[in-house]
Amino acid sequence: MPIPQISDSELELMKIIWSQGGTALYAAIMDRLAAGNRWQKNTVITLLSRLTEKGLLETRKIGRRNEYTAAVTERQYQAAQTRTLLNKLYEGSAKGLVSTLIQTDLLSAEDYEELRRFWDGEQP
Repeated sequence: MPIPQISDSELELMKIIWSQGGTALYAAIMDRLAAGNRWQKNTVITLLSRLTEKGLLETRKIGRRNEYTAAVTERQYQAAQTRTLLNKLYEGSAKGLVSTLIQTDLLSAEDYEELRRFWDGEQP
């Protein structure tokens, strides 16, 4: 099953859950969001429900509390979104993406060297 697209707000919630080891209680999510003061309780509940409907989260009741578990890892989500970007903008060409990164100075010399070592199988 392909991993569906999600909104920036949904992604923010997923990042919180991933940062908690892939599982977080609703209260912990709200605590992390409290710093921004822009999140309403109903909005968060709606977004978590959408993520559950899309198959990205699983929900479990623990007494009166809700626990959310990521059904996909952050790495799986990143890979799916990268494939979507490659197909949409570069007709599947990773070379096209890397060329753009280099030509627009989005890939630093340090990044390039780190990628070269990775490609050559060198240990960090």
